[in-house]
Amino acid sequence: MNQVTIEYFGHSCFRLTGLGQRVVLDPFADGSVPGLGPLRTEAEFVFCSHGHGDHSATDCVTLLPHGAPAFTVTEVPSDHDHHGGSRRGKNMIRVFDFGGLRIAHFGDLGRPLTAEEVKLLSGLDLALVPVGGHYTIDAAEAAALVRAISPRAAVLMHYRTDSSGYDVIAHIRDVKAVFGPVETMGAALTLTADAPAGTIIMTPYVR
Repeated sequence: MNQVTIEYFGHSCFRLTGLGQRVVLDPFADGSVPGLGPLRTEAEFVFCSHGHGDHSATDCVTLLPHGAPAFTVTEVPSDHDHHGGSRRGKNMIRVFDFGGLRIAHFGDLGRPLTAEEVKLLSGLDLALVPVGGHYTIDAAEAAALVRAISPRAAVLMHYRTDSSGYDVIAHIRDVKAVFGPVETMGAALTLTADAPAGTIIMTPYVR
């Protein structure tokens, strides 16, 4: 049975493992996210949604030898703010297809999706969505995004907790109040053709 393992390191950083390959998304630099310890991991590939240090620390990922990617990637250019990227720059949404399991990482998306983007991103198996506001869309905008594209499951990211995150972004308890029923899971989950479903908060690895 085809499956993808999703591991959460905190903030917006994940590692996807499927079809025998590992992909790290948006690694954060040492000291760039309050409360998160240094990130050190390995993978065959690394992708960054934009160039800010809390999303682009490729030096924190040991890249191992690999052949051609076993997965496909679709890139959807977007903006880091509500002003066409003029304030915080551009952002890249990426959809990773591991043998029919489609996972999108929305990076620091800073505005609602366009109608065309909704069409491109509908029907995902899993959406990794920022929710904290200030630097990204806020919880209400994220909830509207999830309703619009209807992924089978959505994992929330880029929020504040009691122990980590930027003071200017929303605390996860306030985010949960907007989203309603949310399932809390550990640092890793397995995506298959049937599970999981619904809105999920992952608990990052403790470092």
